[in-house]
Amino acid sequence: MILPEELQFIQNGLMPQKSTNTRMDGKVCVVTGTTSGIGLEAAKLFVKNGANLVMICRNQEKGAVVKELLSKEYGRTPDLFIADFQKLAEVKKAALAIRKKYSEIHVLINNVGVFNKRRKYTPDGNEMTFGVVHLASLLLTRLLIENLQTGAPSRVIFINSEAHRFGGFSLKDPNWHKRPYLGMLAYGAAKIAQIQTGLELSERLRESGVMVNLMHPGAVRTSIGMNNGFFYRIYNYYILRWFLKDPQRSATSIYYLAADPNLENVTGKYFNHTIEEKPAWYTVRSEKRAAVWDQSDELIKDFLEDAE
Repeated sequence: MILPEELQFIQNGLMPQKSTNTRMDGKVCVVTGTTSGIGLEAAKLFVKNGANLVMICRNQEKGAVVKELLSKEYGRTPDLFIADFQKLAEVKKAALAIRKKYSEIHVLINNVGVFNKRRKYTPDGNEMTFGVVHLASLLLTRLLIENLQTGAPSRVIFINSEAHRFGGFSLKDPNWHKRPYLGMLAYGAAKIAQIQTGLELSERLRESGVMVNLMHPGAVRTSIGMNNGFFYRIYNYYILRWFLKDPQRSATSIYYLAADPNLENVTGKYFNHTIEEKPAWYTVRSEKRAAVWDQSDELIKDFLEDAE
């Protein structure tokens, strides 16, 4: 049975996915959020296949454990930078250190995420899901653009979500000051903003050799949302996790999008794992993309000054 276009994502997620045996020897690959879940499994694949992995983690101790694990298992020691994505100043500091050390970057995986049941704000005053998922990842990407251009052909992948289909984004109230807060709507809103700015960025970089794509990694067992209190953790561990898939499957899809030669000139696309699909119609309108880009630029401009 062929589903209507707006429901095609359900079928796409169940289909066999592509993989690649392409190696990435010597390629500099930056991955955020590598201490657990999808990020950790993706990190293993990059190191296993010869990449010079650059990890950005929030927790120094957990990051060091992963660094040692990868070094022992694959004989290659990744580089580790620390940044709490709730704090845009820390993102900027890590980005500047990375671009100083690595003149060429070949892959950037924006994987870091957060989910909150209740409204919370970052120290910069942004609603936390919007601030971490969207603004911090956009800031990191923009600060590394020059290095990605030097390393071209290069690829940027935003780890997005079918949750963008829930809606929730408002140009008039991106930080949820005026509206009743619902965690899933806020999560969907951040992913909408990420799609719109990601597609806008792909257009701006179209002639640069930097490919920008987005992907839904599937419903995966990760630690996201485990900051939401005792009852949520119990629900996640004893009920929800049994309906979720192994993050290794998603990591294989991420690696395919980052490494496979067939995607060397593919940009501005949305993938469900490795299958190209259309995101929700309201995310692809060019005038809306430009408006969200301008608003996002305003919110991170202080951290771009003297850097871009």
